[in-house]
Amino acid sequence: MIDIHTFQNKTAAYYTLGCKLNFAETSTIGKMLEENGIRKARPGEIADICIVNTCSVTELADKKCRQTIRKIARRHPGAFIVVTGCYAQLKPEEITHIPEVDLVIGTEQKLDILQYLGDLQHKQTGEIITTPTKDIKKFSPSCSRGDRTRYFLKVQDGCDYYCTYCTIPFARGRSRSGTIAQLTEQAREVAAAGGKEIVITGVNIGDFGKQTGETFLDLIRSLDEVEGIEHYRISSIEPNLLTDGIIAFVAASKRFAPHFHIPLQSGSDTVLKLMRRHYDTALFAHKIATIRQMIPDAFIGVDLITGVRGETEELFEESRQFVDSLDISQLHVFTYSERAGTQALKIEPVVPIPERHDRCRRMLEISEKKLHQFYTRYRGTVRPVLFEQPRKGAPMHGFTDNYIRVEMPYRKEWVNTCQTVKLGAFNETGDALLASQI
Repeated sequence: MIDIHTFQNKTAAYYTLGCKLNFAETSTIGKMLEENGIRKARPGEIADICIVNTCSVTELADKKCRQTIRKIARRHPGAFIVVTGCYAQLKPEEITHIPEVDLVIGTEQKLDILQYLGDLQHKQTGEIITTPTKDIKKFSPSCSRGDRTRYFLKVQDGCDYYCTYCTIPFARGRSRSGTIAQLTEQAREVAAAGGKEIVITGVNIGDFGKQTGETFLDLIRSLDEVEGIEHYRISSIEPNLLTDGIIAFVAASKRFAPHFHIPLQSGSDTVLKLMRRHYDTALFAHKIATIRQMIPDAFIGVDLITGVRGETEELFEESRQFVDSLDISQLHVFTYSERAGTQALKIEPVVPIPERHDRCRRMLEISEKKLHQFYTRYRGTVRPVLFEQPRKGAPMHGFTDNYIRVEMPYRKEWVNTCQTVKLGAFNETGDALLASQI
């Protein structure tokens, strides 16, 4: 039993690295601690507790985590520092080499953090509490509430795919998810709190419902009936799990935005086989064509990895040409990074690091061209926009239903509201369209 008096008048600071799923989980941790008397530290205040939710998608991510932890220790001297997340699950001993770290907790324990804080009076000097990956089975509901306008609803966790380059199954365990009833209730709570947009997130969301007999299509049908939510957005969904039925439902739905994010990773079938992906380029091209046929205005973002082991210059060129041929809106390009324990380490040849970065640059050039073309297509059109609270002195900004970033002069009464505006010219930086009231 937790003694709430232990935490009275204590403060906590929260730091999140990595994906939207991590942000949702950090938000849930913060709400839980607040309910037990731990107040969020104000800007500039030295916190009693620091929670660091880490990422480990690349070697660079690991390095950034270590740098962030050391920076936090300097900013909050004497704080009780807890490190969790994927890096903590994969390399807990490495984290304990940072002397200021008191507690490292793994994926299974992440949302039970309160019971591991102790009395906060005694520094624990790097205690490790983790569960072996094969035994990670619990699904912990999470919903980010850090932004009144946009919420991130975790519907699924873990992955059963074991792609050769990826450590996520080792960091987060097997695929598991919540129930439709549970998640729909969370969406209702978001609406009651004034939230207007929900991003549906997870590790492999199309795999939803394996244990319960429910499906992702069943889930989005239920969510679409929640009154008060203006938009839902589907975060990254595997192309082989993005069924034509899901696409058709989004096309006809009341609240699901015309917006898809689909990982391709490579436009070469040879490389896809090396990666052990669950589709080929023909299937991927079919999905893009189906979206364009059913939802012509959809924004389609695509993930790519450049420079993976086995990607020769010829195979990269094959990938580049395939990607360039697709009617998509934007690329999210990542440079391959070797990860310990993955099967990709057995693949030859190895692409030199400078070449990996050059291939990334060449793919980003395609992305910039496609995004500019997509935005240009909608200049002069009228679209709904959910406006967000801008930084002080910054223009009003928001995203259309099909994910075009817009700017216009600040109007306080428009914050967290959906307004229909006319899209005009590009802004000065070229990353948004200027909007005007109609």
